[in-house]
Amino acid sequence: MPSSPGPSGIGGHGRGQLSLPAVEAAAGVLLMFGVITAFALGTPAADTREPQLDAYAEDAATVLAGEPPRHQGATRLAEVARSEETFERERDALERRVERILPDNLLFRVRTPHGSVGYRRPAGAPVGSATVTTTGGDVTIWVWYA
Repeated sequence: MPSSPGPSGIGGHGRGQLSLPAVEAAAGVLLMFGVITAFALGTPAADTREPQLDAYAEDAATVLAGEPPRHQGATRLAEVARSEETFERERDALERRVERILPDNLLFRVRTPHGSVGYRRPAGAPVGSATVTTTGGDVTIWVWYA
């Protein structure tokens, strides 16, 4: 029994079909457009400044926390945090030591319970930090790019 013409008038099938090469070409064009757009616009660079600054601060804190005191105490940081007198006595030596530990392109500030050494922290600039707890209180080190 012959089939009756469908809505399109062609053998009962009411839809047209795209050829497979046309579909493949369209997919290829879209893929190429996506790749070209990604290269043209680029991807935003990951901000690695703060994690790197945190690592510098941690390194400096680790070095200072492991150093013996110049006079008395468990560590150099414990000595400067012990009292106002020991901080004042060790202030300049602490500042020179931190300058030697950190790379030349960094500035720093070290805060103890009895005072601070280093530079004023800039507003709005990326800053890394590390804190060491001592028997005299917390000592915090901030670092940022000069």
